[in-house]
Amino acid sequence: MSPDHDRPDWAVEGRDWPNREHSRFVQAGGIAWHVQQWGRGPKLLMLHGTGAATHSWRELAPALCAHFEILAPDVPGHGFTGMPDARGLSLPGMARLLRMLLTSMGFEPEFVLGHSAGAAVAVEMTLAGLIRPKAIIAINGALLPIRGAALFSPLAKLLFLNPLAPRLFAWRAHAGRATDRLLRGTGSHIDARGVELYERLFRRPGHIAGTLGMMANWDLGTIERRLPELAPSLVLIVAANDLAVPPADAWAVARRLTTARVLTVAAGGHLVHETYPSQTAELIHDATLTASQAPAYDHL
Repeated sequence: MSPDHDRPDWAVEGRDWPNREHSRFVQAGGIAWHVQQWGRGPKLLMLHGTGAATHSWRELAPALCAHFEILAPDVPGHGFTGMPDARGLSLPGMARLLRMLLTSMGFEPEFVLGHSAGAAVAVEMTLAGLIRPKAIIAINGALLPIRGAALFSPLAKLLFLNPLAPRLFAWRAHAGRATDRLLRGTGSHIDARGVELYERLFRRPGHIAGTLGMMANWDLGTIERRLPELAPSLVLIVAANDLAVPPADAWAVARRLTTARVLTVAAGGHLVHETYPSQTAELIHDATLTASQAPAYDHL
């Protein structure tokens, strides 16, 4: 576990955090969670991707809160949420910790929105019976093993085991335009404010350790094998120019599930919800309206 001074500090990095007025801290599963909650309507759980935090929803969440009651946590080891042990950074471990958070808050999501790896967490929680949503909406969802890429690879496992790696990555975030280059490498062009928020987190070794740990302890092959068991609707929002998760993966997933459909956005890259938040919000709202017309578990 990283020392506290290695973690992002709410008084420093969080001083003007997006949607800060809706933030609070909750104890659950042996760690302190940073969560944001507001809005009225059906309950929507929002799960960000690897290396991000609630700032990833900074414009999308306000666009959704008129239609939903939103709960957006920083997932374990990320942002301002505490670092669990390695088991808590695995896919099943993270799912169990999130279930503990939901129980402590009395929040049962009717819908789940996940970006990238956050979509895999949503699917894992559903397959494990930890949540029973009517629909899962994945934004550039990482639901299949990413072949030929560093994400979720043996390299991540080696870096996670090296105690110097998080400090090296944090040092690079201080030096030059490394964060901007990393984000552009996903096919996304977010504004200077967005880049600066990612940079704040990347400068903290504790956040980097959580990111590497998440990548090192995951097995997406299990998700791939169990996808046909998924009961609720799965809506796959895909940016055609995503350079992080191959857009073809969404079509491969949809071919395995009669309850899945793909919605394609022409541009925006891996962080399409940050580059085009209004358009993404419209797709999410329409997807949940369609899913609400039929029960997801009527066959059980």
